[in-house]
Amino acid sequence: MKNKVISADDAIALIRDNDVIATTGFVQSCIPEALHASLEKRYVRSGKPRDLTLIMCAGAGDSKGLGTGRLHHEGLLKRVIAGNLGRMPKVAEAARNNQIQGYNLPQGIIAKLYRSCAAGHPGLFSKVGLHTYVDPRLDGGKVNEVTTEDIVKLVDVEGEEWLFYKATPIDVALIRATSADPSGNLSMEKEPLTLDVLAQAMAAHNNGGVVIAQVERIVEQGSIKPKDVKVPGILVDCVVVADPPEMHRMNYGVVYDPALAGEVRVPVEAMAKMPLNERKIIARRAAFELPPNGVINLGVGAPDGVAAVANEEKVTPHIVMTTEAGAVGGVLAGGSSFGSSVNAHAIMDQNQMFDFYHGGGLDLTCLGMAECDRSGNVNTSRFAGRINGCGGFIDISQNSRAVVFAGTFTAGGLKVEIKDGELKILQEGRSRKFVKKVEQITFSGTYAAMRHQPVLYVTERCVFQLTMEGLELVEVAPGIEIERDIVNQMDFMPVIKSPIEMNARIFRDEPMDLLSELTNRTLKERVAYDRERNILFINLEGWSVRKKSDIADLQASLVEVCEKAGKLVNAVVNQDGCRIADDLHDDFVEMVNFMMKRYYATVSRYTTSAFMRLKMQEGIAQRGQQPHIYESGKEAHAALADEAGWDSLVNWKSKG
Repeated sequence: MKNKVISADDAIALIRDNDVIATTGFVQSCIPEALHASLEKRYVRSGKPRDLTLIMCAGAGDSKGLGTGRLHHEGLLKRVIAGNLGRMPKVAEAARNNQIQGYNLPQGIIAKLYRSCAAGHPGLFSKVGLHTYVDPRLDGGKVNEVTTEDIVKLVDVEGEEWLFYKATPIDVALIRATSADPSGNLSMEKEPLTLDVLAQAMAAHNNGGVVIAQVERIVEQGSIKPKDVKVPGILVDCVVVADPPEMHRMNYGVVYDPALAGEVRVPVEAMAKMPLNERKIIARRAAFELPPNGVINLGVGAPDGVAAVANEEKVTPHIVMTTEAGAVGGVLAGGSSFGSSVNAHAIMDQNQMFDFYHGGGLDLTCLGMAECDRSGNVNTSRFAGRINGCGGFIDISQNSRAVVFAGTFTAGGLKVEIKDGELKILQEGRSRKFVKKVEQITFSGTYAAMRHQPVLYVTERCVFQLTMEGLELVEVAPGIEIERDIVNQMDFMPVIKSPIEMNARIFRDEPMDLLSELTNRTLKERVAYDRERNILFINLEGWSVRKKSDIADLQASLVEVCEKAGKLVNAVVNQDGCRIADDLHDDFVEMVNFMMKRYYATVSRYTTSAFMRLKMQEGIAQRGQQPHIYESGKEAHAALADEAGWDSLVNWKSKG
């Protein structure tokens, strides 16, 4: 049996000029640092190998020169195909200056292209990237002028638009594992993620290339159980033991954490509580969109605070959080450990996680935003002259059932004060995020609106909703003035109809009882029946229909009261400030139609939102019912009193 264990320098010596190299790593985790360091050392000393093509899914470095950041030396790279360039700023700068060719493709597409390469396929068909800068009608994923080859094509398949991503054959795979036996069988027991090591190894091997694996230790031949072998030795050419051990840290901030590796489970109740600042306000408001029993994804930055809020509010057991890197369940980690999870339920390969995402498996994602315009387009990939890259942003945002973009209203020096349940802006940030036109379209608001995808934009001071008319202001924080603190800090005028106040609990440094809100435990408080006058009062003011179960819970509460009444009731419904997710409107109207046919003698609804009135009227009328939807509670009550023959009807408002 051949012993495949050699030095890093001997392994890297196998790389030739013009080779295509795929490397593993996610943000700051699972990076084969010893291999990157050896490649850098060889090039600096000898000028070889030259003109390499680097392929990687996510950024793999500390943004200061480690990881793939080591490969910035002039002449070493001629082309980069990556999901993220922000983790290697000098390489990104070379691309910006037209010194190398560059493509920025969605992370999930690159992960799945490894499989295409392994199977000998020419590429991959996907809808991911349509109407973004990856679409060849815009930039085709190219990052500069010297990048001319089209590797993304728009194609028609049975009358539908698809993108075809061309596969690039791989010559060298730089991967990482924990243990290897002398034959090259690899296990990953101390790694926080498995990423795409198997697919990368197979892609390089089947192309006649070289697979180099960095490991922490060598174990006895045959001592790794077959089901624990992540990459079989038949795919591995060289095994390199990281030396010194610091070259094999779990990530740049953590040497080793058994909870992130899934080797132990730890109590999470004592996790540090977030201070009440603008970041926590954003995370708290975003947390109100969490779907119980749903699957969610959280991005880096402001969104990863949602995991901490969910844990604080004891909501974590009722949702399943995931990361595009492959972690399923548990409490998502932040900082240098982003992408990993404490007490994870499972770890999937990255390409398989993107299969799940692309197929519509996500109920909600919460992502960051750098720029946003009137149409709801979001840019996170290129701004202020810097090429950052999309990472998994496009894969996730286009395919999640609902999307929340989260971030501060302005950036760079923003200072706020939260006092007595109100928010005050002490100092605005230097940069505006809400601009006339985003520099690059990473998320197409127009495309999302056409597909009726529910999208919210959450900041510390207000919330916007995506509509066919563009961005609509729907919520304002207590203490905030719309003209001074919102409109005057934007480069465009949003749609403003009838915004409501953000939930006051968000701005108090105490538990919000979020679980009761998400599970509709307080929904019955919104329903009251006056037996003497046979009137059912339904107060949906400020309530949100975020998921189908919300509709089912409301219907169950209404049916219970109506059954007890024992006869058809006269209903008055306050829908002022009630928000129904675009893709759930038909389901909501079906529920209304059911109640009108089975339980209501008459029904009067009111809302100040002309858009809501129009949609409800259209939906109810299409089902053969006569809608009664008014602009105010006074009109609705008067109509009911007139129909019932009463002189007047006292206005009612629930304690909810």
